[in-house]
Amino acid sequence: MTEAAGHKLVHLPPAASRLGATFARPKLIAVACVVLLAGTGWFYLGLQAAGLLDVLCRPMSNGGQASLTNAGIIAAMWVAMTLAMMLPSAAPMILTYAEIADTAARKGEVVVSPFVIAAGFTVVWLGFAVVATVAQLTLTHATMINASMESASGLFSGAILIGAGVYQFSALKHACLIQCQHPFPFFFANWKTTPRGVFGLGLRQGLYCLGCCWAMMLVMFAVGVMNVIWMAALGIVMTIEKIGTGKRFTYGVGVVLIAIGAAFVLTAIMAHWPGRAI
Repeated sequence: MTEAAGHKLVHLPPAASRLGATFARPKLIAVACVVLLAGTGWFYLGLQAAGLLDVLCRPMSNGGQASLTNAGIIAAMWVAMTLAMMLPSAAPMILTYAEIADTAARKGEVVVSPFVIAAGFTVVWLGFAVVATVAQLTLTHATMINASMESASGLFSGAILIGAGVYQFSALKHACLIQCQHPFPFFFANWKTTPRGVFGLGLRQGLYCLGCCWAMMLVMFAVGVMNVIWMAALGIVMTIEKIGTGKRFTYGVGVVLIAIGAAFVLTAIMAHWPGRAI
């Protein structure tokens, strides 16, 4: 906390002054932001995985509003999934902003809350959640995904996994990943001191993250949209990637995804091979 900030709080009672000083620290706010939003996402997904939300929503799903209600539930699920999986991976970026803001605040400079940059980042992934919802409804209508939100075709699952694996080797993936791994130069060159400017920084970082991770998020269509184990595993992988592990880890993930995808495809082909039908 800066001396200037401390003087501004002296008129408050001691307890309120200490509380205000605590919440004036950008790094603490950044950690709280990530934990709160990601925790909310995982809590919602836990309820849905346990089937509790289905029980609560079933009375609302009668008559002509069933499709609209189902679409709303799917959209809420994808929003929760993006919060749960992507915000932890964005923690290094948000904390980097908070560290710079904390340094600026100690010098008495104007800073904007990390909540603002997190909001800009989140808006990008909320847009992805909307697109994913439309995609899931379309795939369900085309019978590529069943009522349990699982892939109905081994070939479809294999194609998604192989595509996601190949994307791990692409130039676009690595260009976006570098921006995610090294946010300090980006903030240093584009520092803003207004809420609108900082929100724009969050949007740009969100777009870099989207370019880095969209293919891996689509893997959920291949392995089951509500597969919590895959959800957690992919979230961990994306977070490790952004810590700065280098190309070897990213390429290794790509090889694993391609191998799993090839296994799905081979299994689907063998199941329909002449003489294999039971």
